Amino acid sequence: METTSSLQLSRSLPEEQGISSAAISSFIDAVEAQSLGLHSFMLLRHGYVISEGWWSPYKPDLPHMLFSLSKSFTSTAIGFAVTEKLITLDDSVISFFPEDSPEEITSNLSKMSIKHLLIMGTGQVVDTMDPLKQSADGNWVKAFFTVPVEKEPGTHFLYNTGATYMLSAIIQKVTGQTLLEYLEPRLFTPLGIRSATWESCPRGINTGGYGLNITTEDIAKFGQLFLQKGIWNNQRLLPEEWIDEATSKHISNGEGDHDWAHGYGFQFWRCQHGAYRADGAFGQLCIVLPGQDAVIAITSASPSTEGILNAVWEHLLPNMKDAPLPEDQSSSAALVDQLKNLSINPPQLQQSSILEDQINDMTYTLENNQFSLATFSISFNNEDAEVTLISKLGESNVIRLGRGQWLESFALILEPSMNRIMSSFTWLAEDQLQLSLLFVEMPFYITLEIKILENMLLLKSKINVNMGPLEFDDMIGRI
Repeated sequence: METTSSLQLSRSLPEEQGISSAAISSFIDAVEAQSLGLHSFMLLRHGYVISEGWWSPYKPDLPHMLFSLSKSFTSTAIGFAVTEKLITLDDSVISFFPEDSPEEITSNLSKMSIKHLLIMGTGQVVDTMDPLKQSADGNWVKAFFTVPVEKEPGTHFLYNTGATYMLSAIIQKVTGQTLLEYLEPRLFTPLGIRSATWESCPRGINTGGYGLNITTEDIAKFGQLFLQKGIWNNQRLLPEEWIDEATSKHISNGEGDHDWAHGYGFQFWRCQHGAYRADGAFGQLCIVLPGQDAVIAITSASPSTEGILNAVWEHLLPNMKDAPLPEDQSSSAALVDQLKNLSINPPQLQQSSILEDQINDMTYTLENNQFSLATFSISFNNEDAEVTLISKLGESNVIRLGRGQWLESFALILEPSMNRIMSSFTWLAEDQLQLSLLFVEMPFYITLEIKILENMLLLKSKINVNMGPLEFDDMIGRI
């Protein structure tokens, strides 16, 4: 196995590393045919990137929201802290936070250790994130301890994002640094991961269980470090024993032969075929296949992570051969062409409408709505349009939209920070306008359909993937 150098991963041809270009093409065809919503894909074999693609306007240099894939990075910080003898896995969780512990400490709470946080075996029977986010004083640590520990820690698996937050809080408590600051010299700098960002709680502790934003290649490097058992650029970053322990099964997490029932490690999921993965909502994936000496990094807005994994097992896994394959120029050229032409295209229906002049530069006052928007206005030019949204607090966001093509804007539409948005518009009918907003550092794609009536608008909005509803209440705007 080639050990990879620090700043950029080396590139090679698929056949040179024992997998056919045709097999990779069939994987791409499968995820496209099933509308699995991929934004990027990177396949590594023997330490080389042998195939990579981005569905335009997603791009290699843009970070992507990772959701729970962040958890595996948090667990890795714990690995560094254990190696540096700052903590042990048996340390009790409450021992770090005497000032935030409840007055009455139950027997089960006193037994809860760092290891129990890592394996999602805290003994709590509900995910603690809601109480954390709802805490009036923003003290998420204190809120975590208010959730009863109903079962003995270590005996019951429950996916619990608040448990990962507590790992982040412990890192900050023992090092005086945020999780991100702590990982910077130990993990990010050696791997050449630049400009990572991580969301924080109201008290400045990184969220841990979600909130990390990095690029697809950064995800692949992380997987490659684990595949190489903690060695990077001929230097040991983490002990091999930690890598093995973190990615082994420590607790049962269901029954059946699917990828959510093969056991859970230290914030890593075990998979079929002896593989393991870091996994975030809507198909953010870092899949490590030790038996095949391979890593797969994927970002997406997928309705089915299981669909993506099954496509990997069906099209890629069986075609990873031990020896290099003969050159296949036609399949290689076809794959290169296929990867180059991946895209998410803006809708292009009716180019224009006679009503453009009627609503041009008109300001519509919006009735009460869940987005706290006060007014909506749109102005049209030859090839683009500009939407201005003003909130009830008076904050203004301007979004530029291409006529049937993507145009880039920066606006704060979705929390927590300024969004990079590719937007377009088209007409569905003479009196019906459609706006498309693609958030290219997130999985989200918002569609706004606007019905134009006399002196008023009816605005319908929907989103492609979401933790909550996919369609929102209609908004009414009046001149």
